Amino acid sequence: MKRAVAVVASIFLAGMAATAAAEDKAAPPMTAEQKAQADAYQRMSELRPEHKQLAYFVGSWKTKSQVWMDSAAAALESTGSSKAVAIYGGRYVTMSFEGLFFGQPFQGQGQLGFDNLRGKFFSTWIDSGSTGFWLSWGDYDKASNAWTFLGEMPDPLKPQNIVKVRQVMRIYDDKHYGFDWYEFKDGKETRTMNIDYRRE
Repeated sequence: MKRAVAVVASIFLAGMAATAAAEDKAAPPMTAEQKAQADAYQRMSELRPEHKQLAYFVGSWKTKSQVWMDSAAAALESTGSSKAVAIYGGRYVTMSFEGLFFGQPFQGQGQLGFDNLRGKFFSTWIDSGSTGFWLSWGDYDKASNAWTFLGEMPDPLKPQNIVKVRQVMRIYDDKHYGFDWYEFKDGKETRTMNIDYRRE
């Protein structure tokens, strides 16, 4: 038994010594191709000023929503709440929402981010009122302090038709921003939703 333990211990120590010796050896220099790849991945993951801009949305918010099912009719109004947190070192902002839609409980979750490779901001969204996934790409305008995102979706009443959508997220001050949703139908653009966010 003692002999077996001694053999195992010898093997373990020999392995440790070999590992230490390997670590002492300097890693071979990268080839030009390997360095180019490493630099590309570094650029892909680095934090940029655009990511820091999105930190504004982090926090808890009270919301007031208006939805227009018909541009000639009065808006459907409701209140809710939203919470946003930064994830993965500030690369993304996850936003959750709770409120009412047509008098029924409604929940949703989205992501905001900036894609270094595309040089574009993006917005994603899923919610309890659908089974689809929303993705839009956009830019920030310093003069208006707003992000504009463009995307498209199937028309809920005629799924074979694709509707172009424009979203605008505008900062008014440190504790107040707004969200507007526009749909392009029948040759014209119409605002169908507005959400007013006030920081708690």
